[in-house]
Amino acid sequence: MADDLAIDVRGMTKRFGGRTAVDHVDLQVREGEICGFLGPNGSGKTTFIRMLCGLLQADEGSGTCLGRDVIQDSEAIKRQVGYMTQKFSFWEDLSIRENLDFVARMYFVKDRKEVVRESLDRLGLTKRKDQLAGQLSGGWKQRLALAACMIHRPKLLLLDEPTAGVDPRARREFWEEIHELAGQGLTFLITTHYMDEAERCHRLAFILNGKLLTHGRVDEVIEQGHLTTWSVSGPNLLNLAAQLRGRPGVEQAVAFGSVLHVSGSDPAALEQAVAPFRTREREWRQIESGLEDVFIHFMDASKGGGTP
Repeated sequence: MADDLAIDVRGMTKRFGGRTAVDHVDLQVREGEICGFLGPNGSGKTTFIRMLCGLLQADEGSGTCLGRDVIQDSEAIKRQVGYMTQKFSFWEDLSIRENLDFVARMYFVKDRKEVVRESLDRLGLTKRKDQLAGQLSGGWKQRLALAACMIHRPKLLLLDEPTAGVDPRARREFWEEIHELAGQGLTFLITTHYMDEAERCHRLAFILNGKLLTHGRVDEVIEQGHLTTWSVSGPNLLNLAAQLRGRPGVEQAVAFGSVLHVSGSDPAALEQAVAPFRTREREWRQIESGLEDVFIHFMDASKGGGTP
């Protein structure tokens, strides 16, 4: 039902001069859902996010964000949205507590000192509250940024590549926190380049050159790729990959650790292409295509003018 949609927009478009950065994008995200927003650099992800939270005015489009008109009520939307930018954007010569207190002042948060104390405690920042932000590691900066964008108790968090440059342990802890917050009803739209993070999302949306190519659950997105993938193990896989690339029916031949993934969207053509290379020295096994296989397929199909 539309009543449970935190984001419900259609035809969102933004142009900069003669370039269309976001081209008639439709997106629906339910309350309490984690939506992964994927796409290469320059695909329009950040521009779309900035339109949603009122930092950019859309040239075309309509719909609602948190039940408010995304075009007419941008100021009201800003007060209910938390936005975590790609780059750490807080004051490095202030302590963690001072940064949170400053942000709370900007949002006119009631009972500010108590809210800051609760925020420090919730994200495990209390013991470091007097440490200067500039002295923090990437993981602790990430926690500070998350705490700051939640200080005014928003209903929607827009996180723009929040784990870039963060170590694997900090990334895992971050995602555990995200799922806990989503379980409490908070909604997330998160851009990421990491396929393992994408798989942690409830739903995915993939944008390329400003156009939304696909959206849905992980299994639905993989199914929409209509991609057949073979896993190959054995000797001289790099040489095999070089021989396979460019053959009719082979769209990808990529090394994944000690195996090779060979993919194509036409099963018969792919089978014909790989048949001469099926020897006893190598093991060929059909597997489910992964998100990375599917997204590369979407990108290649778009560049070639085809339909994913």
